[in-house]
Order: sequence, then structure tokens, then C-alpha cells
Amino acid sequence: MSAHCQLTGAKPGFGHHISHSHRRTPRRFDPNIQRKRYWLPSEGRYVRLRLSAKGIKTVDTIGVEAAVARIRARGVKV
Repeated sequence: MSAHCQLTGAKPGFGHHISHSHRRTPRRFDPNIQRKRYWLPSEGRYVRLRLSAKGIKTVDTIGVEAAVARIRARGVKV
């Protein structure tokens, strides 16, 4: 799953492009996914996470240790 945040679980939303004549064609709203590397002091190594912009702000607020604990609680290997 490419456009998926490991922390918040954000996935693509689906909708329609609506033209001037009001014809609808399918489209996809992808979350703003970034790859970010964090130092994990408890394990003495870096971890690379795929996070949305909101997920990055969450890591800044709660800390990388708590964020990795939440990700592992969801069953994702880090």
C-alpha cells in the first residue's frame, strides 16, 4: 500500500473530478506521505518511517519512542 501513513493510518480518499459541464470522472485524494528518518535512542539505530504531514507533527509532539510504540501496537514492523 503506497499512499499509507504508518502512524495515523491515513489512506487515499476517492471522489470525482467535476468538469465545467459537470461530467464526473473518478479521482483519488492521496495523503501527503513523506519518508522520514528518526534516531531511535533505545535501540541505537535509525528507523525510516512513511508518514503523512500530520503524522510528522504527531511525532514532533509525542516523541519518536511513543510513535514507534504506537506503530508497533498496530502490528507494523519497524
